Amino acid sequence: MNNIEPIRSQSVQPDPRPTIASPIEDDEIDLVALFGTLWRGKWWIVACMAAAVMLAGYWAYFVAVPVYSTTAHVTLENRQGQVVDFENVVSGLSGDQTSINTEVEVLKSRELAKKLVLELDLVNDPEFNPDLREEGGFAPLQFMRGLIGSTGEEMPKTPEQVVEEVTTNVLEAFSISNLRNTYVFAITATTEDPAKSKLFADTLADLYILNQLDVKFEATQRATEWLSERVATLQVELETAEAKVKEFNAKAELISPEALEALNRQAKDTRERLKATSERADEISARLETLQAAAASGDRQEMARVADNPALNQSLARVEAGTMPAELFDTQFQKLIQSETVALARAQSQADGLSQSLANIESQIERQSKDLVTLQQLTREAEAARSIYEYFLGRLKETSVQQGIQQADSRVLSQSVLPTHPSAPKKSRIIALAGILGLMLGAGLVLLREFMNNTFRTPQQLEQATGVTVMGQVPSLPAKTRSNVIEYLRTKPTSAAAEAIRNLRTSVMLSNVDRPPQVIMLTSSIPGEGKTTLSLALAQSFAGLNKRVLLIEGDLRRLVFSEYFSADDYKCGLISVLAGEASLTDSIRHISAVGSDVLLGEKFDSNVADLFSSERFARMIEEARSTYDVIIVDTPPVLVVPDARTIAQHADALLFAVHWDSTDQGQVAEGLRMLESVNFRPTGLVLSQIDMKGMKRYGYGGQYGAYSRYGQKYYSN
Repeated sequence: MNNIEPIRSQSVQPDPRPTIASPIEDDEIDLVALFGTLWRGKWWIVACMAAAVMLAGYWAYFVAVPVYSTTAHVTLENRQGQVVDFENVVSGLSGDQTSINTEVEVLKSRELAKKLVLELDLVNDPEFNPDLREEGGFAPLQFMRGLIGSTGEEMPKTPEQVVEEVTTNVLEAFSISNLRNTYVFAITATTEDPAKSKLFADTLADLYILNQLDVKFEATQRATEWLSERVATLQVELETAEAKVKEFNAKAELISPEALEALNRQAKDTRERLKATSERADEISARLETLQAAAASGDRQEMARVADNPALNQSLARVEAGTMPAELFDTQFQKLIQSETVALARAQSQADGLSQSLANIESQIERQSKDLVTLQQLTREAEAARSIYEYFLGRLKETSVQQGIQQADSRVLSQSVLPTHPSAPKKSRIIALAGILGLMLGAGLVLLREFMNNTFRTPQQLEQATGVTVMGQVPSLPAKTRSNVIEYLRTKPTSAAAEAIRNLRTSVMLSNVDRPPQVIMLTSSIPGEGKTTLSLALAQSFAGLNKRVLLIEGDLRRLVFSEYFSADDYKCGLISVLAGEASLTDSIRHISAVGSDVLLGEKFDSNVADLFSSERFARMIEEARSTYDVIIVDTPPVLVVPDARTIAQHADALLFAVHWDSTDQGQVAEGLRMLESVNFRPTGLVLSQIDMKGMKRYGYGGQYGAYSRYGQKYYSN
């Protein structure tokens, strides 16, 4: 065992390369790889293009009904204020973008199309009334209509429903557009008959002009009716207002603004006189109070000073001189008081009279002012009613005179031309577009197929996904049964399969130049990946080098070696050797077809993994190492049983078989992960059972130049 350990340790070295279980994330698109994928699927793309072009050509030349298009042009007259000056009633169009867009929608309107249907009796035209069409046409389309259509009994259509359905179909036959930066509308009609297309376009243009006239006529008629009613109402209102003015003039005093102004001046003078009289009365009252106060004091000197009367001053001097009695002075002073009292009474009487006169004048001014305001208001109302009445009466006369002579906002600029060539289908364009669509569809299918592929078709894919070197690429053998495999390799030494086995043999021998592997183990992820065939073919190839080769059947659960060659004479095998019932030499059988010794497996009911983990198995391998140059062990799949991971501890090299375009990437990843769990990494991968025709079908045939040539030479044998 000591001399085995160094060889085994060199296959346990960690490998920094990524495996499929931990793929490298890469969001970049490899354009070269993308182009390569499309190039490999070029024949699929060409086939899709050819199919699309053929279908398009068949439809364009044999199925599609030719249609004819023609265009009539209508121009919009840009003017305002037509017929009547009421812009909201019958005004012309302004010509702004909003008005232009509105007219385009009018041309597309359902009502205008319905007038066309009734005008041309299109209800009886099979092109637009599907109920009148005969069944027929493109079979796939008829089939689809049958699937989509209702399976129940349909209710009979009413005449209104038929007209609406025909109108809908007629609308689809028209295309309305506004020529850029102009007031010109293009009316394009498309039907199956050139004369019908011309008739449609011209008729719709005429109906559009007539529709404008009808709208204006109806608007003018409605305006006339409204104006008539309004004028009658305004006349009654005018008569009522004038009657109110006359009635007020009859009841009120004769007033005028001039008379009212004179009263205001009179009131002003009266106020000034009243003010002066009141001031004089106040002065007399103050003087009288002073005199009465002086008389009450009895001081004649004071009385003379207050009175400020020369006669009274002379009388005071005489009294003081003793020439006149004092009573006479007092009598004169009382007469002065009486005179002032009379003057005060007269002034107050004058003030009262002036106040009464002013009150009368102000009352008269207030009354006449209100009457004047009322009269002026009634007069203005009457004048306003007259103005409105005269205005609407004038409009009514203008509208009545101009009714029926309206001019349309548009005119026909040019009628349509009778088409001589169909406008559709455009056969060359359809075929070109079909070719482009076929190209896109084919490319999409190729990319989708590549994207959906979860298997391995090239060694580059396998190496990139696993990080393990692909040592061999073995094509599928043309042998129909397993018993013919060895015979085929023996009789066809230059076949593609034989060359592939020799290449695999060389890769294994050169995997470690200093110490070529002696114990070579073959396994796979799942059954059916060709590892047993590879084991036999590899043993046969090593035997061709005059090597002493031992082939061990390590898959004790299937025991398929007997299906490749006859071994009826064997009595003991691997189990007998491990059980100590027979020696290795006695259990080995030489198979001449293979050219090597074979240690066949035997049925074993206990745990096979424990058997391979035993010390006896290790000693058996050690004994075989001393006798044979190459020992090849065929083991069970990794994902099925743990036998391969156990046997791997005694191997110098491990070959991992992957079925071409069959084994799932996840299965390969899991198989490698399970081997790495016991610290063992495959020496190399083998892409087995490659279908050469399939490679060509997928576009990979050029990558297997030698194998392709060998396949072409021998697969026909």
